[in-house]
Amino acid sequence: MKKRGLSPVIATVLLIAMVIIIGLIIFLWFRGMVEEQGIKFGQNIKLACEDVEFEASYDFSADMLYVSNIGNVPIYAMKIKIFEGGGYSTIDLNSAINQGGVFSGSIGAGSADKIILIPVLLGNSKEGYKSYTCEEIYGHEIF
Repeated sequence: MKKRGLSPVIATVLLIAMVIIIGLIIFLWFRGMVEEQGIKFGQNIKLACEDVEFEASYDFSADMLYVSNIGNVPIYAMKIKIFEGGGYSTIDLNSAINQGGVFSGSIGAGSADKIILIPVLLGNSKEGYKSYTCEEIYGHEIF
Protein backbone atom coordinates (compact mmCIF):
# COMPACT_ATOMS: atom_id res chain seq x y z
CA MET A 1 0.00 0.00 0.00
CA LYS A 2 1.22 3.38 -0.94
CA LYS A 3 0.54 6.18 1.55
CA ARG A 4 0.27 9.62 0.09
CA GLY A 5 0.15 12.90 1.99
CA LEU A 6 -0.74 16.39 0.90
CA SER A 7 1.72 18.00 -1.40
CA PRO A 8 3.64 20.99 -0.02
CA VAL A 9 1.84 23.36 -2.42
CA ILE A 10 -1.63 22.36 -1.21
CA ALA A 11 -0.51 22.57 2.43
CA THR A 12 0.88 26.07 1.87
CA VAL A 13 -2.32 27.26 0.17
CA LEU A 14 -4.41 25.86 3.04
CA LEU A 15 -2.22 27.59 5.66
CA ILE A 16 -2.42 30.94 3.84
CA ALA A 17 -6.22 30.61 3.50
CA MET A 18 -6.57 29.85 7.23
CA VAL A 19 -4.44 32.88 8.18
CA ILE A 20 -6.51 35.15 5.92
CA ILE A 21 -9.80 33.85 7.37
CA ILE A 22 -8.60 34.21 10.97
CA GLY A 23 -7.35 37.76 10.22
CA LEU A 24 -10.70 38.67 8.67
CA ILE A 25 -12.60 37.33 11.69
CA ILE A 26 -10.40 39.36 14.08
CA PHE A 27 -10.81 42.50 11.93
CA LEU A 28 -14.61 42.21 11.84
CA TRP A 29 -14.76 41.50 15.58
CA PHE A 30 -12.60 44.53 16.39
CA ARG A 31 -14.57 46.77 14.00
CA GLY A 32 -17.78 45.80 15.80
CA MET A 33 -16.27 46.79 19.15
CA VAL A 34 -15.10 50.23 18.01
CA GLU A 35 -18.15 52.47 17.80
CA GLU A 36 -18.18 55.48 15.48
CA GLN A 37 -18.43 58.69 17.47
CA GLY A 38 -20.53 61.61 16.36
CA ILE A 39 -19.22 65.06 15.56
CA LYS A 40 -20.49 68.21 17.30
CA PHE A 41 -19.09 71.66 16.53
CA GLY A 42 -16.28 70.11 14.45
CA GLN A 43 -14.96 67.95 17.29
CA ASN A 44 -15.65 64.59 18.88
CA ILE A 45 -19.01 64.71 20.64
CA LYS A 46 -17.40 63.47 23.88
CA LEU A 47 -15.48 66.75 24.07
CA ALA A 48 -18.69 68.76 23.61
CA CYS A 49 -20.00 67.29 26.88
CA GLU A 50 -17.47 69.43 28.75
CA ASP A 51 -19.12 72.58 27.34
CA VAL A 52 -22.68 71.68 28.43
CA GLU A 53 -23.96 74.03 31.13
CA PHE A 54 -27.39 73.72 32.69
CA GLU A 55 -29.11 74.35 35.98
CA ALA A 56 -31.70 72.04 37.47
CA SER A 57 -33.94 71.98 40.51
CA TYR A 58 -36.72 69.75 41.72
CA ASP A 59 -39.72 70.78 43.79
CA PHE A 60 -40.53 67.65 45.81
CA SER A 61 -43.86 68.99 47.09
CA ALA A 62 -45.21 69.71 43.60
CA ASP A 63 -43.27 66.89 41.85
CA MET A 64 -41.89 69.34 39.27
CA LEU A 65 -38.48 69.28 37.61
CA TYR A 66 -37.06 72.56 36.30
CA VAL A 67 -34.11 72.56 33.87
CA SER A 68 -32.62 75.58 32.13
CA ASN A 69 -29.86 75.44 29.53
CA ILE A 70 -27.48 78.29 30.36
CA GLY A 71 -24.71 77.20 27.97
CA ASN A 72 -24.10 77.34 24.24
CA VAL A 73 -24.63 73.63 23.55
CA PRO A 74 -28.18 72.47 22.77
CA ILE A 75 -29.29 69.48 24.86
CA TYR A 76 -31.10 66.86 22.78
CA ALA A 77 -32.53 64.88 25.73
CA MET A 78 -31.80 63.92 29.35
CA LYS A 79 -31.23 60.65 31.18
CA ILE A 80 -32.58 60.95 34.71
CA LYS A 81 -31.34 58.60 37.44
CA ILE A 82 -33.65 58.56 40.46
CA PHE A 83 -32.04 57.11 43.59
CA GLU A 84 -34.43 55.77 46.19
CA GLY A 85 -34.00 53.23 48.98
CA GLY A 86 -30.56 51.90 47.99
CA GLY A 87 -31.39 51.44 44.29
CA TYR A 88 -32.10 53.61 41.31
CA SER A 89 -34.30 53.77 38.26
CA THR A 90 -33.65 55.53 34.98
CA ILE A 91 -36.06 57.75 33.05
CA ASP A 92 -35.52 59.19 29.56
CA LEU A 93 -36.60 62.80 29.22
CA ASN A 94 -37.06 63.20 25.46
CA SER A 95 -37.39 66.95 25.38
CA ALA A 96 -34.80 69.11 23.59
CA ILE A 97 -33.56 72.16 25.49
CA ASN A 98 -31.89 74.68 23.19
CA GLN A 99 -29.55 77.46 24.27
CA GLY A 100 -31.43 79.61 26.78
CA GLY A 101 -34.31 77.12 26.79
CA VAL A 102 -36.22 75.90 29.81
CA PHE A 103 -38.01 72.65 30.64
CA SER A 104 -40.47 72.06 33.44
CA GLY A 105 -42.50 68.95 34.06
CA SER A 106 -43.35 66.10 36.37
CA ILE A 107 -41.08 63.03 36.50
CA GLY A 108 -42.66 61.11 39.38
CA ALA A 109 -39.77 61.20 41.84
CA GLY A 110 -41.63 62.38 44.92
CA SER A 111 -39.72 60.40 47.56
CA ALA A 112 -36.31 60.22 45.86
CA ASP A 113 -33.10 60.54 47.89
CA LYS A 114 -31.08 61.92 44.99
CA ILE A 115 -31.64 62.73 41.31
CA ILE A 116 -28.90 62.92 38.66
CA LEU A 117 -29.60 64.55 35.30
CA ILE A 118 -27.25 63.45 32.51
CA PRO A 119 -27.31 65.36 29.19
CA VAL A 120 -27.76 63.61 25.85
CA LEU A 121 -26.32 65.41 22.81
CA LEU A 122 -27.06 65.01 19.11
CA GLY A 123 -24.14 64.87 16.68
CA ASN A 124 -23.44 64.07 13.04
CA SER A 125 -21.98 60.79 11.85
CA LYS A 126 -21.55 59.06 8.50
CA GLU A 127 -24.93 57.39 9.04
CA GLY A 128 -26.78 60.63 9.86
CA TYR A 129 -27.65 62.10 13.23
CA LYS A 130 -26.60 60.10 16.28
CA SER A 131 -27.36 60.70 19.95
CA TYR A 132 -24.64 60.41 22.58
CA THR A 133 -25.20 60.18 26.34
CA CYS A 134 -22.53 62.09 28.23
CA GLU A 135 -20.75 60.51 31.17
CA GLU A 136 -22.26 60.92 34.62
CA ILE A 137 -19.52 63.35 35.71
CA TYR A 138 -21.11 65.94 33.38
CA GLY A 139 -24.49 65.47 35.06
CA HIS A 140 -26.18 67.59 37.68
CA GLU A 141 -27.11 66.17 41.11
CA ILE A 142 -30.18 67.22 43.06
CA PHE A 143 -30.57 66.17 46.71
